[in-house]
Amino acid sequence: MRYRRLGRTDLEPSILGYGASPLGEEFGPIDAAEGERAVHAAIDAGVNFFDTAPYYGRTLSETRLGQALRGRRDRVILATKCCRDTADGFDFSARRVTDSLDESLRRLGTDYVDLLQIHDIEFGDRRQILEEALPAARRAQQAGKARWIGVTGLQLEMLEDVARRFEVDTVLSYARYNLAITDLDRSLRPFAEERGIGLINASPLLLGALTHGAPPPWHPAAPELLEACAKVDAACRDAGVALPALALRFCLDHPYVSTTLVGMSNREQLAMNLAALDFEIDAALLRKIRSLLEPVSGRIWASGLPENHDQAAKIQ
Repeated sequence: MRYRRLGRTDLEPSILGYGASPLGEEFGPIDAAEGERAVHAAIDAGVNFFDTAPYYGRTLSETRLGQALRGRRDRVILATKCCRDTADGFDFSARRVTDSLDESLRRLGTDYVDLLQIHDIEFGDRRQILEEALPAARRAQQAGKARWIGVTGLQLEMLEDVARRFEVDTVLSYARYNLAITDLDRSLRPFAEERGIGLINASPLLLGALTHGAPPPWHPAAPELLEACAKVDAACRDAGVALPALALRFCLDHPYVSTTLVGMSNREQLAMNLAALDFEIDAALLRKIRSLLEPVSGRIWASGLPENHDQAAKIQ
């Protein structure tokens, strides 16, 4: 396992991070006992960054992760989020940040998290995030309940703008750096690197589009993008290559992102993701994949309040 410093923090997460949303059954029912075994096996394999949220499984992910980490808390970097509790339930008030963190700590069985993140900020009022949510998170840090604080979301321009106006420690971006979309590097990555802000990349498989088989029916991407991903899958099958391993390795090789989060709920998934650490990308196949994806490159879907949408992106 390799580790990278997370921005200017003192955290050194594994480049492969454990996305705990599947523990909350966000992608379907799981065997809870096997989920716990997967967490233990991940830690034994050197995975030390675990990311969850109250929203995942409506507190189920945090509860199960907390149980799995009993006796192992000191071996992991633990990150959670606040301000989103349901699909449409957002509350970016200072009170909710404080209460949400206290609730998360009880579920996780710890008295602090290493990273507290304001969840999906594009769904909130920018002023309230800057004047209430983030100051409340900073106070939680000063109280010792969170070692570092950050923001998460899909809309890169808002993530950058908020990070310019309030000194955050980390930014988690999802679905904006993968085989099909790489616009994380357009401005957010250079800005974060200049400021020493840690970058976390989530959804390297583009919410299941860059895997074998059909993506989930709720996938928000345009049909053209999903069709292009299906062609990439076919090209990989013809070459005898596992698309998920290639897609994950592509993200793991990013020179500044500290950790790439992948959802896992069993040891088989863990083993597949660990294999990506030793996967070698064939240059000719990568060129073919890029040619298949070029017509839809950079397309992203709308998410959050209209006023928070990226202006430079190809919003479908």
